[in-house]
Amino acid sequence: MVFVLAFRMTSSESDAEEIVQETFLRAYRALGNFQERSNFATWLYRIATNCALDLLDRRKNQPQAASETMTEMDEDSPETLLPSSGPDPERQRYSAELQEKIAAAMNLLTPVEKIAFVLRHYEGRSVDEIAATLRVKSGAAKQSIFRAVQKMRTALEPAVRSVR
Repeated sequence: MVFVLAFRMTSSESDAEEIVQETFLRAYRALGNFQERSNFATWLYRIATNCALDLLDRRKNQPQAASETMTEMDEDSPETLLPSSGPDPERQRYSAELQEKIAAAMNLLTPVEKIAFVLRHYEGRSVDEIAATLRVKSGAAKQSIFRAVQKMRTALEPAVRSVR
């Protein structure tokens, strides 16, 4: 759960692993301070959120790193000669392009909007859980989700229009 949240926020497996490691280290150190007034998962999400925000703030001050990309199979490799039961290459190409557009749109969000959006639309968390994670009132959490959705719609609208 923490890895998925971190990966969706950073779009980087290595950054997500770093966030998970830091999250559990901080949680272990602060376990004695955990008060059972809140849900343990919400507490852990809050720690993960802080770790992700810290990482995003550090990255903001550093030059843009090359993004991680998957390596494609060599055309002459034996794997390409086998019939595939997966989607056809055109569908895979479209899916990869769409993922790139979603990642670019996510980068337009502020860190708080990104967290709120990921928790709501990827993790299925309630507004109250998001508010608790962000340590804001429900209205502020709703506003962050709304702004994130508006930015995502605006950024992805050309891609949706091209499919129609």
